[in-house]
Amino acid sequence: MAGSSLLFSLMGVLVKACSATVPAGEMVFWRSAVGALFIAAWVGLRGGTLATRVPAMHFWRSACGVGALGLWFHSIAGLPLATAMTLNYMSSVWMALFLIGGAVLFGAARIDPRLVAAVLAGFVGVALVLRPNTDAQSWSHGLAGLISGVLAAMAYLQVTALGRSGEPEYRIVFYFSLGGLALGAVSMVVEGTGTHTPLIVAQLVAIGVLATGAQVMLTRAFAIGHVMANAALQYLGILWSFLFGALLFAEPVTAWALLGVALIIGAGMAATLLRTRVLPAALQDARASVPSEL
Repeated sequence: MAGSSLLFSLMGVLVKACSATVPAGEMVFWRSAVGALFIAAWVGLRGGTLATRVPAMHFWRSACGVGALGLWFHSIAGLPLATAMTLNYMSSVWMALFLIGGAVLFGAARIDPRLVAAVLAGFVGVALVLRPNTDAQSWSHGLAGLISGVLAAMAYLQVTALGRSGEPEYRIVFYFSLGGLALGAVSMVVEGTGTHTPLIVAQLVAIGVLATGAQVMLTRAFAIGHVMANAALQYLGILWSFLFGALLFAEPVTAWALLGVALIIGAGMAATLLRTRVLPAALQDARASVPSEL
């Protein structure tokens, strides 16, 4: 999980570096192309199959995941790297909000006040993280980052459902990559493509390589690791992003932003703990949040 967090942060660095000349949709295309080719080759060598009995489930999972990915890349282009990363990691708090909403909808007699407090702390953290960015353009990118976290949480619910249906991880990732290829291709037709110097092409390929490597590490971590350890280590991605943003893009690190990040991390950890240990067994499959890349 620590390695996955580092690779995702490095991917974010390259996304930000390319964003001045390459649209977000094209970056999604390149990221997805590398992932699809890797998974197809891996399955071929292992003798597996990509045929599925639940194409509709894959469609909705891909729609949520690819939407989250595109919005995340868009937010990285217009926000400090650590801010965009933090907003995407709000998916754990959104998951908790979904569970509260489900409890209300189904008439639960009691809603755990600690879960409500975690959600509220997460939103206070968002307000503090976005506080230094008061212009309209920054807020529009901030909104994109928030929505990416919502869609990432929805995608994880779909991943959980696909796992229950017997779909292996590689097949879920493959169809997610196909969705990214489709959306990226449409975006490139509508918006056009960016400037392609040899350096930019190398960076675009590297985005796909880093994302795929991070995805493999992430899948392995959730397969063999402890839920709370994974939940804690994934937030290293935010710390890496602060470091890279300050060193490579001269992005300021403010006390308000650090306080907001601390609230979001604390809220995410608390929400994960409550979901896995307090809520009924039927809900315990909603584990630690994962980036939209899963």
